[in-house]
Amino acid sequence: MPKKNPNKNNSVTLKEVAAELGVSAMTVSRAVNNSPNVDSKTKKRILEKAKKMGYTPNLVAKSLVSSKTYTVGVVIPEISHSFFPDVVRGIEEVVDSKAYQILLTNTSDNFEKEKKVIEALKAKRVDGMLISSSLMTDNFSYYKELIKSGMPIVFFDRCIENIGASCIKVNDQAASQQITEHLINLGYKKIGYLSGPKKVSIGKARFDGFNIAMIKNGLPVDDKLIIENGYNEKGGYDAMKKLLKLPAKDRPRAVVAVNDPVAFGAMDAIKDANLRIPEDIAIVGFTNDIRANLVTPPLTTVNQPAYELGKKAASKLIDTIQEKGDLVENVELITNLVVRESCGSLLYK
Repeated sequence: MPKKNPNKNNSVTLKEVAAELGVSAMTVSRAVNNSPNVDSKTKKRILEKAKKMGYTPNLVAKSLVSSKTYTVGVVIPEISHSFFPDVVRGIEEVVDSKAYQILLTNTSDNFEKEKKVIEALKAKRVDGMLISSSLMTDNFSYYKELIKSGMPIVFFDRCIENIGASCIKVNDQAASQQITEHLINLGYKKIGYLSGPKKVSIGKARFDGFNIAMIKNGLPVDDKLIIENGYNEKGGYDAMKKLLKLPAKDRPRAVVAVNDPVAFGAMDAIKDANLRIPEDIAIVGFTNDIRANLVTPPLTTVNQPAYELGKKAASKLIDTIQEKGDLVENVELITNLVVRESCGSLLYK
C-alpha cells in the first residue's frame, strides 16, 4: 500500500521544494523571499521548481516571524473618477513585485468616514498606508497623532504636507497656470473658475495657479465668476448653473474647471441652456479622464501621470516601511497639456 502523503490537500512546503532540488530549506527560503544571499542561477532554479510544485508562501507564518502582515492600506476619496483606478493599478504593480498585498478603501470624500477606514486598517495591522485625503480643514491633529504612533504613511495626490510624512503629487499649481494661460493666449479675457473646496490641497494649488495666470497677464479675477462646489459632475453642473444665471454680458467667455468630472457636469449645464461649446463658452478641465476624448466636443485638459504616481507612492511607502533612504520626501510629477476642441483652439486657426 503506497505511503500516504501527509501534505496531500495542503500547501507545498519549503522543505518539499528543498528535497526535490537537493538544497537546504534555508536556501529555498532565501530565494523565495528575494534575499541577496542566493546566486541568480540557484534562485531561478528554486523559483521555477516552487512554481511547478504549486508552492505558495505561508503569509501567516511569515508575519509571525517578522511582525509584519505584508499588507498596505490604500485610502482614496472616490472610485468613479478614472484617475484613482489608474493610480491603484500603479500601486498594485509595485506592491505585487514586493510580495505585499493591498487593502483598498473608499471614503466617498468624507473625512469622518476616512477616519473610520483608517482605524479599520490599523485594526488589520497593515504595515503602512497610502492616503489621498478628503480632509477639508486646517486641523491636522488626527494625522499628526497617526504619524506619531509610528504608522508609515505616504500621502498621494491630495496631500497634507509638512507634518512628517512623504507626499507624491503632480505639479498642480503650475499645470493650472499653464492651462489658464492657454485660454488667455487664445484671446479670452473674461474667464471663470469652477473650484473644488480650497481646504483640500489640490483645490488650493489649482486655484492658486489660475489666480497667478490671470494676475500675470493683467486680467481681473472677478469673484462673481469663481464658484466653489464639489469635485464631481453634480458639483460642476450646479456651479455652472450659477454662472449661467448671470446676465449674458457678465458671464465668462471661458471656464477653467478644477478637474474633468467638474468640467463634464459644467458641459451638461451649458448644453441644457442651449449654448454651444466653445462658440458661446469655452471650457477646460484637469486630469485627462478616460471620457475626456469621448465627450462632445472633446475636452481640453491636463494629463496627469496617474499610473506613474501610483508606482512612485507605493515605492516610497515600501521604502518607508523598510526604512530605506530619506523617510520624508516630497515628489512632484510633471503633467502635460492636451489640447482638444472644447477650448476653441480650432476657432482661431
